[in-house]
Amino acid sequence: MPTLRLLALLAVSSLVHAAEVKYQLVPDFLGTPPGRAQIGNSHGEIAVDSAGLIYVSVQDKDAGLQVYGKDGKYLKTLPLPMSLHGFVIRKSAEGEFIYAAVLGEQRFLKAKLDGTIVMEIKPDAFPADKGKAKDKAGKSVNALKLTNCDVAANGDIYVVDGYGKSWIFVFDKDGKFKSVFGGPTQIVDEKGFVISELRYPTPHASELIALLGNMFRELGGGAALGIGVPGLITSDGTINASPNMRGALDIPVGPSLRASLGVPVHVENDATSAAFAEWKVGAARDEIGRAHV
Repeated sequence: MPTLRLLALLAVSSLVHAAEVKYQLVPDFLGTPPGRAQIGNSHGEIAVDSAGLIYVSVQDKDAGLQVYGKDGKYLKTLPLPMSLHGFVIRKSAEGEFIYAAVLGEQRFLKAKLDGTIVMEIKPDAFPADKGKAKDKAGKSVNALKLTNCDVAANGDIYVVDGYGKSWIFVFDKDGKFKSVFGGPTQIVDEKGFVISELRYPTPHASELIALLGNMFRELGGGAALGIGVPGLITSDGTINASPNMRGALDIPVGPSLRASLGVPVHVENDATSAAFAEWKVGAARDEIGRAHV
């Protein structure tokens, strides 16, 4: 069942003061592969290699990972799994590689830029207490829902269970498991260790404001509150609509919680929140011109 996640933004006020980045829209910049009217279901990732080539993950049969030139013209399709979701392209002393999470197969791949797979992390390499669950018959099944990944400067690989329980798994450069952190809504100490967590089923929209207030109090309160919600959010924190919540239409979450809790409350689209977090403290820290897809 989908869950409601209460996110504490590290610096809500800095969102307002973030450097403005301007983009220019170029309609129909990317072409289409031969025989296709459209690129396809590109719900996944877009990345650019050091030569300026553009890579687009497309979750359609035989669509693969599409590659386009600097001018947007289609070049080729790499023979990678159709459920390849989030990926990054990173260059190191050993070369330039694609690192990818394969959502439908719940595994991680490392491949050359021509699509040749040189390493994989299979589902059984993830810790069983995080990556397994019991079905109704009591049988052990794969519970992972891997959506994205990234690579640190030392080669460590971070794989995200984004559609599952939000675990972040860490492997070394050779694919050996090292550690795991994150998980369901939680409080961590200054060293990043979990000391408290909350997890609730997504409520009907009419119960949302009260539940959020109670969660904030249960987690000990704080100087401010940040909330990430899928859907359309207004500047004052009203949820115009949300695809994951019954009855979510013009819910005044921000105004109501500011009045009842007496602290600054910022409500934002969940993907926008994730992009800001990457820019503020993550892989896109201090960079200009990154896009979160």
